[in-house]
Amino acid sequence: MDLEKRHLKELDWTILLIFVGLGAFSYLGISGSGAGIETAQKQVVWYVLGFVVLGVSLLVDYQLYKSLAYLLYGFGLVLLVGVLFTKPINNAHSWYDLGPVLFQPSEVVKLFIILAVARYLSKNSENPDRFGAFYQLIPPALLVIVPLLLVLIQPDLGTSMVYVGILTTMLVVGGIRLRHVLYLGSLVGSFLATMTVLYFYRDDLFFKIIKPYQWDRIVYWLNPDLEAMGRGFQLKQSLIAIGSGQLMGKGVNTATQASYGWVPVGESDFIFTVIAERMGFIGAGILMMLFFFLIYRMIRIAMEAKDAFGSYVVAGVVGMLTFQVFENIGMTIQLMPITGLPLPFISYGGSSLISNFLIMGIVLNIGMRKQKLMFD
Repeated sequence: MDLEKRHLKELDWTILLIFVGLGAFSYLGISGSGAGIETAQKQVVWYVLGFVVLGVSLLVDYQLYKSLAYLLYGFGLVLLVGVLFTKPINNAHSWYDLGPVLFQPSEVVKLFIILAVARYLSKNSENPDRFGAFYQLIPPALLVIVPLLLVLIQPDLGTSMVYVGILTTMLVVGGIRLRHVLYLGSLVGSFLATMTVLYFYRDDLFFKIIKPYQWDRIVYWLNPDLEAMGRGFQLKQSLIAIGSGQLMGKGVNTATQASYGWVPVGESDFIFTVIAERMGFIGAGILMMLFFFLIYRMIRIAMEAKDAFGSYVVAGVVGMLTFQVFENIGMTIQLMPITGLPLPFISYGGSSLISNFLIMGIVLNIGMRKQKLMFD
């Protein structure tokens, strides 16, 4: 073990307090959903296990994670390939059924991707021409694209989008050139233009690329009133519930639209809706402020890290959490399409919560070992 008193003095205790606050919101949100208080009590157990995992991840110097980065990445690919041969759950091959619990490998693979990309980028961090040519973007991009494709096959579009967010953030921090951003932007623009042409003139090809259910999410995101009691039901009920919460909310002990099950998957995907209905604009605002301070503290850790690897790892985590929070909250208020992404540290789910605690444990590990001793 490498944990010493000098390391504990550097531990960011503010982040731990933020986790306690997020845990309280998680309990209130889940207990107020159709899942009820029993599910909320299970989440408390997951939170306790999460803090244990976080504590264990602090025991060794984070350089160990750097040395194991590629090995863990390979293990993650094996998990993603293996899950494709499991029995589908909710029409997706995304979980290993371990009896009492379901394990979703794509959650922990987020960490493995961040570690692998961070190790690659840190190797060339001192080279001013590390991204001088466009082809130099290919290796880190492939580290993300391979698991991304495996997740898309499951299918899980939401998690694959998180992988893109991770890569984008780490490349920006790594010093990607503006001209390369313009190249990539033109490629994305060309793809969207091609898809538009196919939609109007060759819809048979269009729907081979874009699945009908994925297109429905876009259509009924833009106008849920087209089928207010059908495919637009989730979003419509979410907007009604959030609006009914008004400024102060209906109260944590009051029967609500969510508690009667009118907000689908209120314990997971739409837990922000439940919180906004029960605690109103003020409660939802406090929750978003907790996320803001969490990201702010992580940015400080990234800036103070003692090496490039640590900075890149924290940058990847910042990109991951920022994207997930923005997407999850955005989809409940019609700002973003519905993707099924959980709200980090709030939505019910053991795989997601434990994986996030493990990831944040490494972030805190980097922060508490930021000081370089003169004779290290």
